[in-house]
Amino acid sequence: MTETTAGADPAADPEPPRFMAQAREFYDAVAEDYVARTRDEMARQPWDRAALGVFAEGVLANGGGPVADVGCGPGRLTGTLRSLGLDVFGVDLSPAMLALAREAHPDVRFTEGSMTALEVADGSLGGLVAWYSVIHVPPARHPEVFAGFHRALAPGGRLQLAFQVGEEPFRVTEPFGRPVALDFHRMDPERVRIQLADAGFAVEAVVVREATGTERVPQAYVLARKP
Repeated sequence: MTETTAGADPAADPEPPRFMAQAREFYDAVAEDYVARTRDEMARQPWDRAALGVFAEGVLANGGGPVADVGCGPGRLTGTLRSLGLDVFGVDLSPAMLALAREAHPDVRFTEGSMTALEVADGSLGGLVAWYSVIHVPPARHPEVFAGFHRALAPGGRLQLAFQVGEEPFRVTEPFGRPVALDFHRMDPERVRIQLADAGFAVEAVVVREATGTERVPQAYVLARKP
């Protein structure tokens, strides 16, 4: 998998069908290879487990309710959230990823959809996780996405984000030897904090950790609550 700095302006706002179609094509192509590479990743990431544990405790303390894993991929995180006692379902753009998720977690609901137009009732969710998935939405659309997350959550509902830290997007080309490419948008934690506050969230924690293993940049976890 090759990474290069993307030439496009990170503030550019392509038409929604374009960036969604690119993400769908990319993840459909790499689905099985991606699962093989990330199968045991949660066991190697204590920071991930800690962030999700705090999120789950907050959801349960607020009375529980449905939790959406938005950009769930093959359901790796969805399964973790279920093991923490949450009533979780997954949403993703990629049919190939969703097929693997359903195979791995037959008792969990997985639906095809986009975070730019979540098909859930207003105030219906106890929690929402977007784990390295907002990075696939052009930055100009992030305020819109966060407003949609706020709409979907019940009062007291928790939002958990995770993303790579940075200002410039990067491009992954020919992952696992597949003839596809995709731009990934690194994000500034302070900008995210401000955008979440503007969307109506109370930001409870912003944690940035240094890169480990094959990671190239720091990673961030942001936990917020709908008042």
